[in-house]
Amino acid sequence: MSRSGFGWWKVLVTGAVGAAVVNLVVFAVAKLAGASLIVMDTGEEHPITVGGVIGSSVVPLLVGSGAALLLALWKPVFLRIAQYAGSGLALLSVAGPLSADADGGTVAALSLMHITLGVAVLTTLQLHRRHRGRFS
Repeated sequence: MSRSGFGWWKVLVTGAVGAAVVNLVVFAVAKLAGASLIVMDTGEEHPITVGGVIGSSVVPLLVGSGAALLLALWKPVFLRIAQYAGSGLALLSVAGPLSADADGGTVAALSLMHITLGVAVLTTLQLHRRHRGRFS
């Protein structure tokens, strides 16, 4: 029987690209809506850039979900744990944007980006869980 479908690396790539695309749409809408997309930190301006959005969307998902997939080779229960822990951490991280020194549009956009990452972790690992019995 040939093995095809949603292998671990395809799941990670799909999740990372999906999170990045959704967050880039949020970024573009925020920009069009007039959000400054600048966060002040100790008197210094930190602009939010396209590269920053991509990196902040892709790296945490690849590292966290990748680690979960590796741990699941040892104990499959880690997939379920990582789904809730990873998405929960992403949702808790919304506290950062909510407390940021930035305009309302920027705070809303950053908060939505954090929520998007939480949903992406949950669905990425669910996709793997759902297909791992039938596919590699």
